[in-house]
Amino acid sequence: MQADHFDQQKLLALAAEDVALSQLAHRKRTLPETAAVEDAEEAQRALSADVVRAETEVRDLDRDQKRLEADVDTVRQRAARDQQRLDSGAASPKEMTGLQHELESLARRQGDLEDQVLEFMERRETADAALATAQRGLTQAQADGERATQLRDDALADIADQTKVHEATRGEVAGTVPAPLLSLYDRVAKQTGTTGAAHLHARRCEGCRIELYGNELSAFRNADPHTVLRCENCGRILVRTADSGL
Repeated sequence: MQADHFDQQKLLALAAEDVALSQLAHRKRTLPETAAVEDAEEAQRALSADVVRAETEVRDLDRDQKRLEADVDTVRQRAARDQQRLDSGAASPKEMTGLQHELESLARRQGDLEDQVLEFMERRETADAALATAQRGLTQAQADGERATQLRDDALADIADQTKVHEATRGEVAGTVPAPLLSLYDRVAKQTGTTGAAHLHARRCEGCRIELYGNELSAFRNADPHTVLRCENCGRILVRTADSGL
């Protein structure tokens, strides 16, 4: 292919824009801010589960404590009725003996229940503290998540703005390149997955970093300035300038 030497040099500007766009796309895919958001979301999920578990334990302990307290109250009421019956003097000697035994049994039962209530109160205090800790952690994780999300969104907005600028510049440069040359560039860029042209600098392809030598170097030296040269290694269009070393 033949193309004006100066049109070929425009491909370097086109390649520079493609490199910039590729770097922006890579940055978008690998944003540390995105990873930070994912970490924050994972922390929130874990802490939310901690809160649910702590709330469940508090509710269970509260239910069991109330049941025990109700049992204590029942025992107290029964003991009060028995004591009232004893104090009334209306009970027979046999009944009085039975009431006294029952009062002793009720006293032991009440003591056991009250000990259990105290144990549940201590466990409830520990559970309340664990719940408060989990809630504080979740609140902090949510705040961290909001900050991480804002930083990610800011970074994505910056990438989007830069991408628009480079896309516009690329469009302007591409508009000045003859259609056949631009078509070749785009086809090679698709094949390489990067750019379609590279600078031939100091006898080296700046695309694949391979240096020319021997017959290839001699052929490039003798080539017409308007001949479109291709790197035999990577296939890119090689753009010659004053520092190509030919």
